Amino acid sequence: MKTSTEISSLCARVSHEKALEMLGQAGFDAFDLSLFEMGKYDWANRRMLPSSSPFLGPDALKYARHIRQVGLDNGLTCNQSHAPFPVCCPDIRKLLPRALECAAEAGAEICVVHPDNDKSAEENAEMFRELLPLARQLGVKIATENMWNWNAQHVVFAHVGGQHHAQSGQSVQPAHRVNDPFLVACVDVGHAEMRGLGTSAEQMIRTLGRHVQALHIHDTDRHHDNHQLPLTMQIDYDPILRALHDVGYQGYFTLEADSYLPGLPDDQLMQGVRSMQLADRFERL
Repeated sequence: MKTSTEISSLCARVSHEKALEMLGQAGFDAFDLSLFEMGKYDWANRRMLPSSSPFLGPDALKYARHIRQVGLDNGLTCNQSHAPFPVCCPDIRKLLPRALECAAEAGAEICVVHPDNDKSAEENAEMFRELLPLARQLGVKIATENMWNWNAQHVVFAHVGGQHHAQSGQSVQPAHRVNDPFLVACVDVGHAEMRGLGTSAEQMIRTLGRHVQALHIHDTDRHHDNHQLPLTMQIDYDPILRALHDVGYQGYFTLEADSYLPGLPDDQLMQGVRSMQLADRFERL
């Protein structure tokens, strides 16, 4: 099992360099280069906030190459990255080409790009089609992620963005519509397991099959998007791991438990990073 993790939660506490050093010491194989800082979003006022991210400046690509080397120096590769979101914000959507460029320079094979939650599968497919020429040029695959919305009662009512149709169980994911090897699927296990969708991560993996080339691994109470450590809440990982085996998944197990580290005091941060390395626990399932 090749393990990776998002670094945004750790980089909120320490530098990129220190974060990669800690992940290397904890035994991770790779890291997910989180590029959310490029386009921080003010959800209340629906606008992008100013950012001083080094991935936005004139030396952005040089900095991405620096991060790649720091990772290699600590025994880590960049297996994937995550573009800023939500893409319904025009200013953030404009950042997607830069996110792909930074991903390529950091050595990522895949860049996860959220769909627009309020758009149809076909509308999202068109957005991905617009990005594909650059992705091919850079040699970076785009992975679309399964998302969701809340209704007025705060209950999940549907997958959106075209990853999976909750009622019919049929895939309407953009990777199927576009049918391009540079557009693949990232299955977010926690999102797939949320009650009210009529889906499961196992079902989604089996339906998408070869398109599944990236994962977001975390745990939830199956109602909220908790993003906690796997095997600590209510998701049953046994059938999920069997499904990944059956479809021949060859990618990384990338943690997105980004609500875990923020709750730890500074003197427990390194121990927290070590506890995120769950390869042995997964392999015993």
